[in-house]
Amino acid sequence: MKRIYIAGPMTGLPDLNFPAFNAEADRLRAEGWDVVSPVEINRGRDHEGWNACLRRDLAALVTCDALWLLQGHHSSRGATLELHVARELGLEIHSAWGRIQ
Repeated sequence: MKRIYIAGPMTGLPDLNFPAFNAEADRLRAEGWDVVSPVEINRGRDHEGWNACLRRDLAALVTCDALWLLQGHHSSRGATLELHVARELGLEIHSAWGRIQ
């Protein structure tokens, strides 16, 4: 089973955009992916701050085969970094508008 990491905007959005992350995680799991979501990685730990969360997220990202981009990812500092790392590592890049890489 391939592992896929979900990347998208959180900061400044209602409920930190958790509903979008959770809905996409459910959908991807139904398609057979082993999903890694920053919402799940950092559950109950977001009080530790953005840097601590991003460190955990990047550590999880490098264990994945693919990256899934949520709508608005381009406006997210974290998702931009995650996309850069995924590209440099040669991960498959997917989104609702198709496979990117």
